[in-house]
Amino acid sequence: MKKFLLIICLCSSYLSTTAQVVRKRTLTLMGSRFDISIVAADSSTAEKYIDKAIAEIDRIEQLISDWIPGSQVSAINRMAGIQPVKVDRELLELTQRALQISELTDGAFDISFAAMDRIWKFDGSMEQLPDSATIQQAIANIGYRSIQLDTVNSTIYLSRKGMKIGFGATGKGYAADKGRALMKELGVPAGIINASGDLTTWGSQPDGKAWTIGVTNPFKRSKPAAILKMHNGAVTTSGDYEKYVEIDGKRYSHIINPKTGMPSYGLTSVTVIGPDAENCNGFSTAIMVLGKKKGLRLINEHPVYACLLLTTKGKKHKSRNFKKVLSTISSIPGSERQHAIQAQQ
Repeated sequence: MKKFLLIICLCSSYLSTTAQVVRKRTLTLMGSRFDISIVAADSSTAEKYIDKAIAEIDRIEQLISDWIPGSQVSAINRMAGIQPVKVDRELLELTQRALQISELTDGAFDISFAAMDRIWKFDGSMEQLPDSATIQQAIANIGYRSIQLDTVNSTIYLSRKGMKIGFGATGKGYAADKGRALMKELGVPAGIINASGDLTTWGSQPDGKAWTIGVTNPFKRSKPAAILKMHNGAVTTSGDYEKYVEIDGKRYSHIINPKTGMPSYGLTSVTVIGPDAENCNGFSTAIMVLGKKKGLRLINEHPVYACLLLTTKGKKHKSRNFKKVLSTISSIPGSERQHAIQAQQ
């Protein structure tokens, strides 16, 4: 239900006093572009850590991709209306969190939206709008409340045939979060994992400075909508200008309202910042559907997250806690702060 890239400004220099370098690799994972940047003592070490991050992301894809026939998510979808499917605890908990976002957003975000995957096509092949009957038939298979979780036996059951779940909206953010968590566990001091616009950061650049993230401005590509300085946090952006279909001179966004089966309108992009990419992604997708008023109300109820909205007329709106959240994710925690001070000396 997304995606496009954020602009990342990376410092490729190193400090001779700390012998730190930053290495970046761009590749395709989970069907999308990933940019993985790692700070380490030397290039060889950084490349090895990048390999480990890639392996972790591959592991997650094998678990949650609905395009891989042998994945647990594919098994859940095949068994819709038939029987529950035993799943790993990790997938059960990921689904639990997705259902929580669905509840918080009153269904503006819904992982069972995957049932609509053949109705709207954004590959250039769509020449006319889907008819009302087709849309209504697809909507009948959407409904997060019909997803049954058994936390004791670790099973997931879709109660109606034709239902599907998919993690197109939160899966890449989750992968970015898990990649970051693994790197921190391995002692990697800093880096960025950008999962096609679902981005996590930790630590500092080799010169001790924050990572600089530019948010794309669809109305003026040469000038970012915002510049974010981040040490430890996440940012995701959902928008309607990178992936859409144009029919009879009208543009239709790829972000679909699960309740109506029709594309969202009113907002051109939504950028959410906070501690993790998984929830930032869920919120950014939901806010695109909810619109400005309801979207701001939603994010203001969750003070560790904040958002920047761009309307279809190019007007910017920030949630009331935007500066506070940005200040939090741009600060350097204790041990990392000490490391940065030493690096600058």
